[in-house]
Amino acid sequence: MVCESRKAKLDTYHDGELSAEEMHIVDAHVRGCLACSADALARVQMKRAIQVAGRRFTPSAEFRKRVQQSIAAKPRRSFRLGWMLAAAAAIILVVGTLTSTYVGTRGGDQVFSEIADLHVATLASSSPVDVISTDRHTVKPWFQGKIPFAFNLPELQNSEFSLLGGRMTYLDQTPGAHLIYDVRKHHISVFVFQERSLRLRATWDENSLAPKKLSFNLQTWSQGGLRYFVIGDASPADIDSLAKLFKAASSI
Repeated sequence: MVCESRKAKLDTYHDGELSAEEMHIVDAHVRGCLACSADALARVQMKRAIQVAGRRFTPSAEFRKRVQQSIAAKPRRSFRLGWMLAAAAAIILVVGTLTSTYVGTRGGDQVFSEIADLHVATLASSSPVDVISTDRHTVKPWFQGKIPFAFNLPELQNSEFSLLGGRMTYLDQTPGAHLIYDVRKHHISVFVFQERSLRLRATWDENSLAPKKLSFNLQTWSQGGLRYFVIGDASPADIDSLAKLFKAASSI
């Protein structure tokens, strides 16, 4: 019965529409229940598949150009026909422009949504990390040869953070590193990607990435050609502290 009541809230849990208290309750249950964990992971994967499918058929600039050329090449048979064709071309251009504008303006929200999905899916997984270690000197070399860049992990001595391990991940079909940290029973994900390989990088507005609806805190920045994301349900102060440790380590 408990599982049924939790499963009924999984969709709102993924959409971040639960209260902070309910988010913690469902999150704890998902991590401890194999059936609900598998169900949560399946829903995240379905959500991401729908997002990818929705972007796959966006009209390209080349497509619009071909349509315009095709219309311009045909002889003008009548005033009415010409007006209709011109109207059709205008509609295509307007729709294409609106689509481009929509994609551009939602770039930040889209990135945050996918990062949040990756974070939730990992916590719901029965095997959240591929390399299990609290030693950064073990975790960092594990990524060599698996991702096309190198990065530094911070020294956690004299801090409240502990490293659980890492795994490979993908954002926008780009491989990256996913590190998981603990602080006072809260899990924090740190994602690292090569920024030039991410198609949405030009639309990022870090202010627009603030989680207005979801119960996660997030920091993102670019450093040394890499894009970092730190996300979790820990306090903003903890997210900021871990981000500062990474920024310091990346400056070495």
